[in-house]
Amino acid sequence: MEKNIAPMDPTAMFRLSYGLFVLSARQDGRDNGCIINTVTQVTTTPNRITIAVNKANHTHDMIAATGEFAVSVLSQEAPFEIFKHFGFQSGRDTDKFAGWAASRRANNGVLYLTACTNAYMAAKVVDRWELETHTVFLAEVTEAGVLSDAPSMTYAYYHAEVKPKPQPKPEKKGFVCTVCGYIHEGDTLPEDFVCPLCKHGAQDFKPLE
Repeated sequence: MEKNIAPMDPTAMFRLSYGLFVLSARQDGRDNGCIINTVTQVTTTPNRITIAVNKANHTHDMIAATGEFAVSVLSQEAPFEIFKHFGFQSGRDTDKFAGWAASRRANNGVLYLTACTNAYMAAKVVDRWELETHTVFLAEVTEAGVLSDAPSMTYAYYHAEVKPKPQPKPEKKGFVCTVCGYIHEGDTLPEDFVCPLCKHGAQDFKPLE
């Protein structure tokens, strides 16, 4: 884990998009994080952002308790492994950063990712709004840096290029009874086959389409 020098580069805000981010927090010596999809810059002087966090996340509870967090802006280089590792929900008994070497601590002590990210920011909560399932935190950015020129990860890019595509189900081969709808699975239908439901013969079956 590298030591950070705590810069403040306002151009990091330009990397925010309708994308995906790793939100991280630290409480009582433990780190945690999860994927979120809402980070919005609301003012420039001072630099303030809002994040919306599901209350089911333990990361949410840590931010509510400490008032500090970090956001890692994922780039298009981010593999599916990052999304699978951090997930869209963080558990209470899991340190998502345990054994994760590609990270640094911001000046507020919270970890942020350095690999597959193009920017990061550390922030301090100044206000919050409670919704039914989420909390919206308004926070002042206390540190920000640009890490690469790679484009930000958008939801569209994630679904098109990163998230594994569902595998097509293998075609089911068989024959269906035109009388009662019974399906006989297999490549062939014996000539003397009799439907176990309606007792009609093979002549009343047709191949599955």
